[in-house]
Amino acid sequence: MKRISFFIYTLFIPLLLFSCDSGKKEGAESGEKSANAPARQDAEKKKTIVFFGNSLTAAYGLDDPTQGFVGLIQKKIDSLGLNYKVINAGVSGETTSGGNSRIEWLLKQPLDVFVLELGGNDGLRGIPVPETKKNLQAMIDKVHSKYPEAKIVLAGMQIPPNIGQKYASDFRAVYADLAKKNNITLIPFLLEGVGGEAKLNLPDGIHPTAEGHKILAQNVWVIIEDLL
Repeated sequence: MKRISFFIYTLFIPLLLFSCDSGKKEGAESGEKSANAPARQDAEKKKTIVFFGNSLTAAYGLDDPTQGFVGLIQKKIDSLGLNYKVINAGVSGETTSGGNSRIEWLLKQPLDVFVLELGGNDGLRGIPVPETKKNLQAMIDKVHSKYPEAKIVLAGMQIPPNIGQKYASDFRAVYADLAKKNNITLIPFLLEGVGGEAKLNLPDGIHPTAEGHKILAQNVWVIIEDLL
């Protein structure tokens, strides 16, 4: 009987020690998970700003795309410790028709702020103003429908009167009209202070240099900072 008791005792002690050791490991792992949880939660809580546009958004012509106004907006946000991430959805050469075709794919991912920067290429190609306006409205509607709480910002654009003064005037009015109709935020003219300034544009006279993009970033920031 004593031998049996001794056998049970010698068997029980290692199991007890193993159980305690396992509990410590589980406790440590649990502590590590708890410590890492806030970091993961902070990352998950980050809100998203989508810039949906053409070559201006895509920073065409710059060696480093982060020098474009969208990249500079992200740097500004980071410097202020704001919990937002910026997505650059710019495609060079994009028209409002092309944007309207691809926006549904983009809207598969959640967003909190949507900056619509399209129309410039329509103007350069002389696309009828009503068509441009119709496409811009369709994109605004799609964002509203998918994410009703999202804040929408419309980047205004102007074109030189090469095609005619009336066309240029009607084109410019589209952005203010849509902003008022949809009660959304308007950047009056994205290229304010840059358009027509040779030293702030690449040789093509259309796309801003890195210095020009700094001004674009400021034009955008003064409008969107109160939305964040």
